[in-house]
Amino acid sequence: MELAHSLLLNEEALAQITEAKRPVFIFEWLRFLDKVLVAANKTDVKEKQKKLVEQLTGLISSSPGPPTRKLLAKNLAALYSIGDTFTVFQTLDKCNDIIRNKDDTAAYLPTKLAAVACVGAFYEKMGRMLGSAFPETVNNLLKSLKSAESQGRSEILMSLQKVLNGLGGAAASCHRDIYKNARSLLTDRSMAVRCAVAKCLLELQNEAVFMWTAELENIATLCFKALENSNYGVRVAVSKLLGTVMATALMPKQATVMRQNVKRATFDEVLELMATGFLRGGSGFLKSGGEMLKVGGSVNREVRVGVTQAYVVFVTTLGATVGSLLGEKAQIAAAKEICQAIGKQMKAVEAVVNDTSGENKSGAADIAASQHVMVCALQELGSLVQSLNATASPLIQEASIGLLETVTSVLLHPSMAARLAAAWCLRCVAVALPFQLAPFLDRCAERLNNLKTSPEAVSGYSFAMAALLGGVHQCPLGIPHAKGKMVVSIAEDLLRTAAQNSRLSLQRTQAGWLLLGALMTLGPSVVRYHLPKMLLLWRNVFPRSLKELEAEKARGDSFTWQVTLEGRAGALCAMRSFVAHCPELLTEDVIRKLMTPIECAMTMMSHIPSVIKAHGAHLKASAAMVRLRLYDILALLPPKTYEGSFNALLRELVAEFTLTDNSANTTTSLLRSLCHYDDSVLLGSWLQETDHKSIEDQLQPNSASGSGALEHDPSSIYLRIPAGEAVPGPLPLGVSVIDASVALFGVVFPHVSFKHRLQMLDHFAECVKQAKGVRQQAVQLNIFTAVLSALKGLAENKSTLGPEEVRKSALTLVMGALDNPNPILRCAAGEALGRMAQVVGEATFIARMAQYSFDKLKSARDVVSRTGHSLALGCLHRYVGGIGSGQHLKTSVSILLALAQDGTSSEVQTWSLHSLALIVDSSGPMYRGYVEPTLSLVLTLLLTVPPSHTEVHQCLGRCLGAIITTVGPELQGNGATISTIRSSCLVGCAITQDHSDSLVQAAAISCLQQLHMFAPRHVNLSSLVPSLCVHLCSSHLLLRRAAVACLRQLAQREAAEVCEYAMSLAKNAGDKESSGANVSPFAPGVSSRSDVHCRHQGVNITETGLEGLLFGMLDRETDRKLCSDIHDTLGHMLSSLAVEKLSHWLMLCKDVLAASSDMSTATPLSSGKDEEFEKKDEMDDDTMFTTLGEEDKSKPFVAPRWATRVFAADCLCRIINLCENADQAHFDLAMARSAKLRNPTNDLLVLHLSDLIRMAFMAATDHSNQLRMAGLQALEDIIKKFASVPEPEFPGHVILEQYQANVGAALRPAFSQDTPSDIIAKACQVCSTWIGSGVVSDLNDLRRVHNLLVSSLDKVQAGKGSSSQLYRESATTMEKLAVLKAWAEVYVVAMNIKKEAESKPKRAIKNTDDDDDDYSTIDELPPDSLITLVQPELPTLSRLWLAALKDYALLTLPAEFASGAFYTPETIDTARLHYRNSWAPVLHAVALWLNSTGFTCSESAEAAAISGLQKRSTPINLNQASGATPSSKSLPEINKDRMHLILGVSIQFLCSPRPEEPVEHVTACLQALHTLLDSPYARIHIAEDQLIGVELLSVLHRLLLTWNPPSVQLLVTGVVQQIVRAAQDYLQEKRNTLNEDDMEKESCPVLGEGGDSGGLIPGKSLVFATMELLMFILVRHMPHLSTKMSDSPSHVATKTRLSEESARLVAATVTILSDLPSLCSPAGCMTILPTILFLIARILKDTAIKSADNQVPPPVSAALQGIKKDSMPMPDEVSMLTAIALFLWSAGSEIIGVQSLQNGCMNRFKNALNSCDPWVQAKCYQLLLSVFQHSNRALSTPYIHSLAPIVVEKLKAVERNRPASNTELLAVQEGIKVLETLVALGEEHNRVQLLALLVPTLISYLLDENSFASASTASKDLHEFALQNLMHIGPLYPHAFKTVMGAAPELKVRLETAVRASQASKAKAAARQPAPAVHSAPTIKLKTSFL
Repeated sequence: MELAHSLLLNEEALAQITEAKRPVFIFEWLRFLDKVLVAANKTDVKEKQKKLVEQLTGLISSSPGPPTRKLLAKNLAALYSIGDTFTVFQTLDKCNDIIRNKDDTAAYLPTKLAAVACVGAFYEKMGRMLGSAFPETVNNLLKSLKSAESQGRSEILMSLQKVLNGLGGAAASCHRDIYKNARSLLTDRSMAVRCAVAKCLLELQNEAVFMWTAELENIATLCFKALENSNYGVRVAVSKLLGTVMATALMPKQATVMRQNVKRATFDEVLELMATGFLRGGSGFLKSGGEMLKVGGSVNREVRVGVTQAYVVFVTTLGATVGSLLGEKAQIAAAKEICQAIGKQMKAVEAVVNDTSGENKSGAADIAASQHVMVCALQELGSLVQSLNATASPLIQEASIGLLETVTSVLLHPSMAARLAAAWCLRCVAVALPFQLAPFLDRCAERLNNLKTSPEAVSGYSFAMAALLGGVHQCPLGIPHAKGKMVVSIAEDLLRTAAQNSRLSLQRTQAGWLLLGALMTLGPSVVRYHLPKMLLLWRNVFPRSLKELEAEKARGDSFTWQVTLEGRAGALCAMRSFVAHCPELLTEDVIRKLMTPIECAMTMMSHIPSVIKAHGAHLKASAAMVRLRLYDILALLPPKTYEGSFNALLRELVAEFTLTDNSANTTTSLLRSLCHYDDSVLLGSWLQETDHKSIEDQLQPNSASGSGALEHDPSSIYLRIPAGEAVPGPLPLGVSVIDASVALFGVVFPHVSFKHRLQMLDHFAECVKQAKGVRQQAVQLNIFTAVLSALKGLAENKSTLGPEEVRKSALTLVMGALDNPNPILRCAAGEALGRMAQVVGEATFIARMAQYSFDKLKSARDVVSRTGHSLALGCLHRYVGGIGSGQHLKTSVSILLALAQDGTSSEVQTWSLHSLALIVDSSGPMYRGYVEPTLSLVLTLLLTVPPSHTEVHQCLGRCLGAIITTVGPELQGNGATISTIRSSCLVGCAITQDHSDSLVQAAAISCLQQLHMFAPRHVNLSSLVPSLCVHLCSSHLLLRRAAVACLRQLAQREAAEVCEYAMSLAKNAGDKESSGANVSPFAPGVSSRSDVHCRHQGVNITETGLEGLLFGMLDRETDRKLCSDIHDTLGHMLSSLAVEKLSHWLMLCKDVLAASSDMSTATPLSSGKDEEFEKKDEMDDDTMFTTLGEEDKSKPFVAPRWATRVFAADCLCRIINLCENADQAHFDLAMARSAKLRNPTNDLLVLHLSDLIRMAFMAATDHSNQLRMAGLQALEDIIKKFASVPEPEFPGHVILEQYQANVGAALRPAFSQDTPSDIIAKACQVCSTWIGSGVVSDLNDLRRVHNLLVSSLDKVQAGKGSSSQLYRESATTMEKLAVLKAWAEVYVVAMNIKKEAESKPKRAIKNTDDDDDDYSTIDELPPDSLITLVQPELPTLSRLWLAALKDYALLTLPAEFASGAFYTPETIDTARLHYRNSWAPVLHAVALWLNSTGFTCSESAEAAAISGLQKRSTPINLNQASGATPSSKSLPEINKDRMHLILGVSIQFLCSPRPEEPVEHVTACLQALHTLLDSPYARIHIAEDQLIGVELLSVLHRLLLTWNPPSVQLLVTGVVQQIVRAAQDYLQEKRNTLNEDDMEKESCPVLGEGGDSGGLIPGKSLVFATMELLMFILVRHMPHLSTKMSDSPSHVATKTRLSEESARLVAATVTILSDLPSLCSPAGCMTILPTILFLIARILKDTAIKSADNQVPPPVSAALQGIKKDSMPMPDEVSMLTAIALFLWSAGSEIIGVQSLQNGCMNRFKNALNSCDPWVQAKCYQLLLSVFQHSNRALSTPYIHSLAPIVVEKLKAVERNRPASNTELLAVQEGIKVLETLVALGEEHNRVQLLALLVPTLISYLLDENSFASASTASKDLHEFALQNLMHIGPLYPHAFKTVMGAAPELKVRLETAVRASQASKAKAAARQPAPAVHSAPTIKLKTSFL
């Protein structure tokens, strides 16, 4: 392919490649030329021009294919317009000669077509330069037009269109000729020709005035004819022509009118003309479903649809389609107009209804006609109001419009359709303006009561109420719970009184059940209360037993039966609504109760035919309704529940869809939805995704689509609308019932026995055989839909089809339909075959099916079976995947490739290519071997198939996409084969991209998108992006969708490039415009419009770039998928570009948001300014673009709508967050200013603060509630992020201060009376953030915002939210809690400020003359001002806060505790969420309050305080749960309750905070605990019951495991410290009292943990729990503390400096550690001290690293403090010794050697050793041990020499003076340890001497047998200890031991005796461990730790 990339065609290379590859090579060269000519140097081009012209003209006669001729023509024209034009006429003549040639063979045709294309291109590009030759050219073209075949005709017409375009007005002389010749072809049998004529005439009408004056009527008639039997493409083209001509006739262009004196058409004339076209096809408006299917009826349906589209074009061209082209202001005006029209119609109707004299005979007919107008107007009004949302409020508020009165008046219209439409319209209004919902309901209920006797009123008002209830789910705030009760009572009343008045019984019955059905949509929380009543009502509607059923048949007349059947249908409908909307309430018991009436209904079904026979056929509809409702509810229940009735049910279902009792040939509408979405190209169902969907639906065959209307099923008024629909459109009853039967069949089939399956399948075959003609088609369609439904059910249930005979029967049925002439049936059969293969899943079965199709395809020659069986192959592969059908792959592919080349039938090509695409998709990598042949076929076809076969091209596009996916990431490779594959793919994409059909273009885009995913380097964005931008304005939804989806992917990776290339489009368009302004009109290139960048859509990108265009699209697009993709694309662009191009993005958002402050920007109609925003096709004319040059293009025509503005506000918040993550300078004014000075392009957020505030202000004060929410959110973000940014020019101030007034003004409207709860809640949040931010410096400003909160608090006091009557109770809960939360946050901040102020030293009062820094003090608030504002409200607040906390606690309990101060039991589920959001700050505030009042305030005191404040008495009883009155409890009890409440809430939360919980809640909770434990009362409470403390500690430990942030860890240590201190105080108190009592007594009980034994019990011990937690924190920050960690291979022993946070944490833990010994008894201390000292020493060692600034790190000072503390409980000597030991450990060697120091230290140790206190001795031994063990021998040796002898002496003396207490024993044990260590330290040759000291000492401790029995426990323990040690030493130093023992035989004897005695008493417990070890995380024994 690279060889093709040269300016001249490389003829050598061309000659060397195979024949088949040449067309591709040539096309590739032309593509290259197309790009290079524009960019090449003109002189180069001129040099080679002659050769180039030769090569190009030579190609004309080489029979080029369609894409090649298009490019060829374009290149030739470009070549002449760039180079010299000498030979242009010669070339033109050459082309004309070819066109004149009489050769009509197929082989010569491509050459002719190429010549025609060249002529068109020349004129389009060079226009008037060729003026002299044009009459001859035109005549030549027109002549050959007469004899040409269809391809030629289209090509010639397209060329003529280009000639006209290029010449403009200069071609006037030929206009009439062209018109005469072309118009007759508007009714050509080829659709492509009709399209071409329409486009050609559209071009012509730009200049040919006669077309829209004299010929206007003829044109209209011609268009109507052209629409007959047309396809979609023709309808679009013709309607465009018709609409445009009509619009031009009405408003001609200035230029043409000035040239000729023209008589304008009047508006009425134009409308008259169009109406004749619409009405000519008969007078009915909407035909019913049955008639639709009659062949005769469809003659003029296409005309109607086409004319309807023409109306749309007409109005759009005038610039005023209500939905998309009018701004919000104009839409409100339109709504007013519609209202007036409805009112006018309604007056006329009332006149007829009230006319009793009967004079007005035609009146009834008028009413029938008026209902359609009503329905349209009301639906349009509803849609308008719904799209306007809250911005529609002026419509409701202006009394002069009277919208509500007008709409409600229609509820009394005699026609049901009109009443339903009015109800729907009310629902739309209520959803848009939720505050109207509850009042509407009340009003309707009241009217219903007052007009009980009017059938229309009962029907109309119940419709309205049902519709409103159905809308509740779209209103987040809901409706009051009581409304449910009201509805139930009304419905009950209606059902009860139905029988009283026969004139009303039908309406009342229907209305009652309709209301109950609607009630169910409110969901379980409401329905739960009414369920028992409902079950009773349902049971009573049906007869109780078979007997009653039989008796019933004999009774009653036809009217009674009608009412009965309607009642039962209604009851079933309400049940179905219940099952659908309240699945949570469907317990087994409820299902059982429901089954009683349902089973009865099933039994009744079989009796109905006899009833109909007896009473007349008019009951059929009611009976069908009962069946429909029954099928509907059964489909929702588990099939197991009605197994017993399967037989009867299946009989009914099968009879239903095989039309057994139905003479009409009704077909189901479900077939399309059951076929695969990808098959839309075969079914044409892609039409359902065009902008014309709503009217094109009318023409869909075999479904009742297009005839949906509310009156077919009133229950749809309250159901949820299917996504993407504007108004629910249930299908006619006949179709719905079949649809329901088919759906239920699919549900039941998997649960039926194989025997029955076989019977049914055989029965189906029989039914098909019996029926004939049209009926057979209908029956077959229904059966196939049912079979597909069943197979789908089987697949979903993972069950199989059944044994051989069942499969066989099914297969026969399916295979038979593969040859059916109806394409939809063939499609369904293929799909069924695939699904069968899926559920059977056996290779042999699959092989059999595949083989059958292979054989068929090899022999069959007819189109039908070739298409059917080729699809069968595709479907087989689709459902069993590449593995299951791998062995058939080769055959399938070869057959399909052969079929795809069948040029005689485009249908066969379409189906075979479609199947091929399915196979490529499903085979995945297995297809790799077939990629090359498939690709080469795809390219060949793309280059040869005529463009008019659009379906073939669409399938080729699908194949291409599938191949790209199959090759996948390999496409990045550089190998030869991969390069070829890749370039083939790119060529394929280029061809499809350039196709005229938008679906083909969409396929091309998705192919490029795939390519970009796998091989991004090879996709050229510089050409792709501009073409995508052009497509964004296409008139085809699918193309716009594809373009946006592609942009979304590109923007994810390469946002910057995408925006840049899009801007290049705007620049090009701008350049072209400016250059075109002042050049003479005859210069070449000016009037050319063919270049893709220069088409008028190029104008759609202005200086706001692609992002501006996308924002604009959001205002016009309604398609959900498209809008969400636009949001994503903008999101990706924002994430990557917003920070760099800050001003640009902020301006974008600002422009969009500014529309909210000024809604008048939606200008009235202006000529054509709208066009850029209109979805025009790229091939459009530029009629309306005459004024574009003069107008300011950057102003969008439609002011941004509310939804777009909300999106812009969200973008604003995202930009702020992005900046926060990008650079701190965005939030620092000084840094930002200096950055801006350094480099003016630097753009920082803080410089735009005023814009940010202004945007947030505009949004927060808008009409639209969603926008207000977004604005308040933005405001809150701004306050949070900028609150602390200082103002460099005024030190001590922050930059937000200057915006105090703005923030206040933005908040004020949110507190008005009618604001919805969610906005008030948000506003309270912003208020507290604002007050708490500390920005507000002006007391008055603070007061203003504070007053807003005070007013809200008053409302909470009064017990009602602003919205208590309008929304559900939980909305009030939300509002009240938000107010309390806001106050809590403010109080917390106020207390913090106060605390800080108290802790700062008081400043001296300033001198008055000291004025240098006056400004910093004048407007600074005094620190207590905030607390003084909160203080007066505190009595009230504290009460409410406690109540809210109590509620929160209750909500965590089971339901029986459910009734609280701020929530009702009914709304418990929604209330939970609101409590979850607000409890934490409230808890913190309560803790602060209790701490500040010191628990002295009782509730009665509060009550008094409140009445003292003259507040309204509050309706909130805080003790509802306990039922006690506030005064009955004593203060201690109340306080205890409060403590339990706060601790309970905290512990419950901290146990397991959800991961998504905001960290603020965790911190607030911990701070609350900390604050609480500051107060003495709380400390006593927690210390009295130790388990509370332990529990709290273990919960905190657990919290640390899941929450990492250091801030949380610090707070946790704070709380732990509080708990420990509380315990300390308590213990101290007890010790003091004991000391007073026990001064006289000798023995005092041991206080503190560990008691006498020193053991700590995990789970009960506070000390243990604390140590565990602290150890966890320490190891987290200093992993080497844990031996487990440091021994692990992954641990790297490096010393790193702790971060500041970690250092603070470690310091805090050390402080607590050192407090712990004080909680223990002496024995307990001994248990924990080793661990604590070890930890502290290690921490000292690790953290005492010299820092740069010579400051002591916090852990070091804490550790030293701690060591000081640990020694506190003991006599002072110990602390001295400890310090000495630590000093020795950490000091350098040069200090240690100082003699005086050494002596001093040694003396201290000596004194301690000689102390009479065994405790001091023990400690001394421990510390000596550590000194002796020091690694530095220089330190340890002198000490050993000096002190060891004393130790030995002391230990020897023990023999005479055996220990009497545990402490004394401990001292001995520690001493022995020292000796043992010395032995271990000594060298080998000294070992004997050392042992000679140790062993005798130990043996001297042994008791002989006699004295053992009488010895004290301590003495016995010493014996045991000595024995153990001896046993241990012997084996350690065997040689030395022997030597010592040998020297002293008496010792040996003594030892042996003891050993024997010991062995004899083995039954004794094992000897105690020498040192009790504490099992906290690392188990530390001093022996090991210090080595």
